[in-house]
Amino acid sequence: MDILRTFFTLITVSNLFLAATVIFLERRNVGTTWAWLMILLFLPGLGFILYLMVGQNLSKRKIYRVPQAQLEHMASLIEIQKEDFKERRIAFNDPSVSEYRDFIYMNLTGGHSFFTQDNRVVIYTEGGPKFDALLQRIEEAQDHIHLMYYIVRDDLIGTRVMDLLTRKAKEGVEVRFLYDDIGSAGIPRRYFQEFKEAGGMVAAFFPSRIPYVNFRLNYRNHRKLAIIDGKYGFIGGFNIGDEYLGLDPRFGEWRDTHLQIHGSAVFQMQVQFILDWNLASERKLKTTARYFVQERHEGSEGVQVLSSGPNNDREQIKNAYIKLIHSAKEKLYLQTPYFVPDESVLTALKLAALSGVDVRLMLPGKPDSLVVYWASYSYLGDLLRAGARCFFYEKGFLHAKTIVADGKVGSVGTANIDIRSFKLNFEVNAFIYGGATATQLTDIFERDMAYCTELTLDMYERRPRTAQVKESLTRLLSPLL
Repeated sequence: MDILRTFFTLITVSNLFLAATVIFLERRNVGTTWAWLMILLFLPGLGFILYLMVGQNLSKRKIYRVPQAQLEHMASLIEIQKEDFKERRIAFNDPSVSEYRDFIYMNLTGGHSFFTQDNRVVIYTEGGPKFDALLQRIEEAQDHIHLMYYIVRDDLIGTRVMDLLTRKAKEGVEVRFLYDDIGSAGIPRRYFQEFKEAGGMVAAFFPSRIPYVNFRLNYRNHRKLAIIDGKYGFIGGFNIGDEYLGLDPRFGEWRDTHLQIHGSAVFQMQVQFILDWNLASERKLKTTARYFVQERHEGSEGVQVLSSGPNNDREQIKNAYIKLIHSAKEKLYLQTPYFVPDESVLTALKLAALSGVDVRLMLPGKPDSLVVYWASYSYLGDLLRAGARCFFYEKGFLHAKTIVADGKVGSVGTANIDIRSFKLNFEVNAFIYGGATATQLTDIFERDMAYCTELTLDMYERRPRTAQVKESLTRLLSPLL
């Protein structure tokens, strides 16, 4: 009995100590703090282990090591463009973009995201055309290939990509492949063997140092980037796997959004890849001129590539989403597979709807996670009561992460509209101003509506009591999902 009493005393003291750490040292938001306190209360002992594995706060840690000279150079370039915006020396290719001057300036100052206007953008909504384009660019590569994906699978398309990368490495092209250790947990070692023997380089992001234990489990690199010869960049929602070609019977057709960018915006994608690669790999990559090819581009679209992650508490992409929502005057279209917003994003959406903006949210009708689906459903009533419209996409699985306002400005990237993307994941999005892309994103959304069922307020309020209970419980844990 004395041993048990001592054991429970230690557990209680540990819980109190950890609770004090969460409340007074971590400086989290109130929702996250209460969620962790609930876990500590109801799961004594186990809650302590869970916190060690998924609850650490990275925002106070300097995980990216950038040489001082490079930092000073980047700072000087940012200051120059900031001054150009302040003095209104920027001439916009599309005059309508001038109304988003403050939006662009915010991304520049808060996210160190340069604004470029010489970009040509191609949109892909199906896996076949996207992978065809990516493989074509890889085939044409002459100098280097940089790929970064959250998920890569050892299946048909995964083998096809790796075989081509191996051949390019044998030809003397410098090839690097960065993958997330948790997202691609099922990838066998043999998948990269021939590639590495050919001279290809591989790195895993935040790998487990101890078998079956990863103390950075909660902080994943969710970015999907491909940079070819420093000239072409791919960014969006597609990972590498057969399900993204619609070959998984569980999901059926896969509906996603991905961009191919040719222009100076690719430089920012290259910078992010180099930062992530140097964090994950012992074979450091220097930011030499070969990775930033200076050439005249024929595109004319304005683009900013914006990154965010748990290493920084600014939440740049979330702030950009809020600013984009507030910029809408007539219509605002959003697509996301997971809708677990924090209070600031939810309030922005409700205010837009209450102000007369045509707010439409599209979610997958066939969820891949029931817990997240129930949590997402719990927020829809707030939007419906404010006058927004909610749709469920029924033609396969909707994985797109897009927002477009008034057919003039939009975002495509890796960040979902959820707290995990805002606070826990490393994400990257492209924000596109004016031109044809925002109009095309609007048209794509409206075409997708033909495959949707609409959820009305009456339908929502008549949902079963059991559904309401599940939603309430999962909403309490939404800061941790």
